Amino acid sequence: MSQLRELSPQPLWNHFQSLCDIPRPSKHEGKVAAYVKQFGEKLGLETLVDEVGNVIIRKPATAGMEGRRGVIFQSHLDMVPQKNADTNHDFTKDPIKAYVDGDWVTADGTTLGADNGIGVAAALAVLESTEIAHGPVEALFTIDEESGMTGAHGLKSGLLNGQILLNMDSEEEGELCVGCAGGVDVSVRATYSEEALPADHQGFRLSLKGLKGGHSGVDIKLQRGNANKLMVRLLKAMAAIDVRLHSFSGGSLRNAIPREAFAEVVVPADQSINAERMIAQHLELFRSELAEVEPNLNISVETESLSGKVMVLADQQTLLDTLHVSPNGVQRMSMSVEGVVETSNNLAIVSIKNGKFSVENMVRSLVDSAREDHAEAIAALYRLIGAEVIKDGAYPGWKPNMDSDILKVMSALHEEMFAKAAEITVIHAGLECGLLGSAYPEWDMISFGPTIQFPHSPDEKVSISAVASFWIYLLETLKRIPEA
Repeated sequence: MSQLRELSPQPLWNHFQSLCDIPRPSKHEGKVAAYVKQFGEKLGLETLVDEVGNVIIRKPATAGMEGRRGVIFQSHLDMVPQKNADTNHDFTKDPIKAYVDGDWVTADGTTLGADNGIGVAAALAVLESTEIAHGPVEALFTIDEESGMTGAHGLKSGLLNGQILLNMDSEEEGELCVGCAGGVDVSVRATYSEEALPADHQGFRLSLKGLKGGHSGVDIKLQRGNANKLMVRLLKAMAAIDVRLHSFSGGSLRNAIPREAFAEVVVPADQSINAERMIAQHLELFRSELAEVEPNLNISVETESLSGKVMVLADQQTLLDTLHVSPNGVQRMSMSVEGVVETSNNLAIVSIKNGKFSVENMVRSLVDSAREDHAEAIAALYRLIGAEVIKDGAYPGWKPNMDSDILKVMSALHEEMFAKAAEITVIHAGLECGLLGSAYPEWDMISFGPTIQFPHSPDEKVSISAVASFWIYLLETLKRIPEA
């Protein structure tokens, strides 16, 4: 029996373990969507799949609760597929190896999928219960939240009947989220010229690893290292010993701060010792700069016999200079919500190989016009070097409603249950509420959840005690839903 299935609340953890057993990275939600659909049908509940693949399950009110406003539970089915470089795992085929570590559930070398599997599991547990009191409920399980919000983008108005949306995709116990940033992807494509490997050279493979990474919205203000930016700094410094670039790859997901970057380079054979010395010096420099946030940063060097070609020197200088000045991290703090990032960019993925250059950026902002302006500034930079730039996947932010009825209910309930006020927050992350509110502007929306640390990274973990508190808070909230 799985350790997880022994945890309390058992109905929720049973479902979470079942989700861990089903591969469900973004863009590959077919199996988990089929599982949820079959689950609803087996319970005899009205179940449907919309035209983009979202699953909706309806459950009537329990006796005496028929007059309450309709509630929509909302969670996303997909998870971020991140793993350590030395972990052998295929997210499209292999189950997540989750285990208990003290008060935490975490995974062996991969993301856990508590984001947003805990929310999905909670909704399933309510749907199957014959004991939980609630008004009419609907569960909306969206697809592809992590890599494009395809499900939320494609949701049609008129499909759902409820008035109150409980988004269960927040990650800090004791917080009630009432607003979030919007976002847009900025994709860059270009070509570069190559030439034969220089004579009498030594090849090296550089591996920059050990960074924490994390969620490119929630964690961007923590000032963690970006593997792409650090590798570019190292390569630019090595230009002093005539380094030539063979290939570069860094980052793997647009919404995860890049933890690792790799480069294949050649230097003149008589500069090999200087190259290794320079790499060691920059490792110490980076460790010193990032000592408080990146204690495990490392750069390893392996000699390598390279074949093929290297980038011509002029293009190498241009591309490295452009990456060096390309915006990354916090651009502006909010002037209206203290302590919250307004606008940021994640220089997420860089690929340089065989004459092709590509970059993936993810821009976020609480202000839609600022999001568009920053995205255009990044696009303009890359157009200056002749690159093709595409901006797509834009989604709006979620504007806070401080007069929300569900906010008043849950705020009062939190103080009653936990003897302290809930923290009302606006987050620099892309919850689906902004898009969903565009299709259903009449919805009263709120987001909450248990404590999940280091989402979007292999260090992801969820607090067992926080899940227990989240569960009882959810059940009490259902009892307090206002009359229609």
